Amino acid sequence: MSDGSSFYITTPIFYVNDVPHIGHAYTEVAVDVLARWHRQRGDDTWLLTGTDEHGQKILRTATANGVSPKEWADRLVETAWKPLLETVNIANDDFIRTTDERHERNAQKFLQHLYDAGHIYTGEYEGYYCVGCEEYKQTTDLVDGTGDYAGQPVCAIHSKPVELLHEKNYFFRMSAFADELLALYEANPNFIQPESARNEVISFVKSGLSDLSISRSSFDWGIKVPWDETHVVYVWFDALLNYITAIGYGEDDETFNSRWPATHVVGKDILRFHAVIWPAMLLAASVPVPKQIFGHGWLLVGGEKMSKSKLTGIAPSQITDTFGSDAFRYYFMRAISFGQDGSFSWEDLSARYQSELANGFGNLASRVIAMVVRYCDGAIPAAGPLSERDAAIHATELRATDAAGEAIDRLAIHEALTAVWELVDELNGYLTLEEPWSLAKDPAKRERLETVLATAVRGLGTLAVLLSPVVPLATAKLWTALGGTGLVTDQRIDQAAEWTGSGRVTPLEALFPRIEATVEAAAAAPVAPAAPVVALPAVSAAAVTEPRDA
Repeated sequence: MSDGSSFYITTPIFYVNDVPHIGHAYTEVAVDVLARWHRQRGDDTWLLTGTDEHGQKILRTATANGVSPKEWADRLVETAWKPLLETVNIANDDFIRTTDERHERNAQKFLQHLYDAGHIYTGEYEGYYCVGCEEYKQTTDLVDGTGDYAGQPVCAIHSKPVELLHEKNYFFRMSAFADELLALYEANPNFIQPESARNEVISFVKSGLSDLSISRSSFDWGIKVPWDETHVVYVWFDALLNYITAIGYGEDDETFNSRWPATHVVGKDILRFHAVIWPAMLLAASVPVPKQIFGHGWLLVGGEKMSKSKLTGIAPSQITDTFGSDAFRYYFMRAISFGQDGSFSWEDLSARYQSELANGFGNLASRVIAMVVRYCDGAIPAAGPLSERDAAIHATELRATDAAGEAIDRLAIHEALTAVWELVDELNGYLTLEEPWSLAKDPAKRERLETVLATAVRGLGTLAVLLSPVVPLATAKLWTALGGTGLVTDQRIDQAAEWTGSGRVTPLEALFPRIEATVEAAAAAPVAPAAPVVALPAVSAAAVTEPRDA
């Protein structure tokens, strides 16, 4: 049972050089499911998401489209990134932008603190830089170019040439924290998860850390270095600070101390920034390190990482317009082992929608409610003596509740859903074996009919509570039909089987209606932003690059 302690969870903040695709929505939904679960468990929960708006890539994209970087960011945030949250039904508590004054002001305070403590010095950087990643690259991060880029070193992620920089910059003494980082990883094995991510980071740090260039002087779109305004803060150093500036670092100690530390959920391609650079920054500032950093896998389409530059980007609305936001949320949380790479296909989405949501859960709910209305005039009957089958259903309710909660604690969302679906399958099997429609024909079996229906209703209510973080719209409708007390989101998820209600049900519309549109039609819909980017010139193809998420 929860002790009501703080649970602060974050998504990466997403780079606004372009519109979101389903890879971004996948991360948002995963974090939202975890936050909703903890809220229903009684934890003091806070979900932060937002956008990363500084850096050379944003400057170049805006310039290519004839607008200022701030105007570009403002319009992308309002027409694409915030609408994404509505498209996939995200219940975030805050949305931070790195152009917010609260962030810029307190990021400068953090930087000044490190400078005053001697952790920052002046030096010269000469090496490769990928604007698409906004990342300094080692030669091991590069591959030989092909085609138009033959003979040039290219970024292994973008397959585009990197730039050779030679700048006088400010450096963070990150190398001084290598031993402390390794000690942290050793003392707290759960600090970085999954295990494959932890092993990668440990190997990287053991190979030797270099100091980090944390300023740029060749352009001016960014937070000014407080002691030298001819430099702007390196975009990653800037972006990582959002996790603390959003909760009061530098100006509201009470709020900050009540929420921090955080659980960070990020894509594995930005794991090193969060598991190496970020804790080193915090150690230097004498700020507690995060609670946990979880690096999830890539979302693959046709075997490749989701990418707009490679035309594999799919807008979330292409899915939700046909299947709805609940189906989007369920599919990506159930079909992919969270923490591993996972493949998306329209065929798998359609098959799971039909078999698991429409026929499995949805049909179960419709049948149970309809039988109570038909055979008991809507009054939920009292159970008589329980058979072994009845008791087994109740035991599964308790087992599924405990197993799902334990899986959520490990951020294994897919395992939580597997545990809950055992109850869906068992209830469907229970009705098949008990045949309440046949019991209803024999007055002598009335008591047995009522016990079966009472057992089924209890199990259905437990499902409504357990599934509410994943399919909130469907479970809200089901909860109303069940006559549940208050809102389903008010029910303690760790006590799901103890739900209460009015004792009456009301007719229920199909939770997951038949989809008339074909999979081919949905898949053929044009790739488009989650919301139209209005009043902007057409985006130059050369300006659209792979989003970098902080």
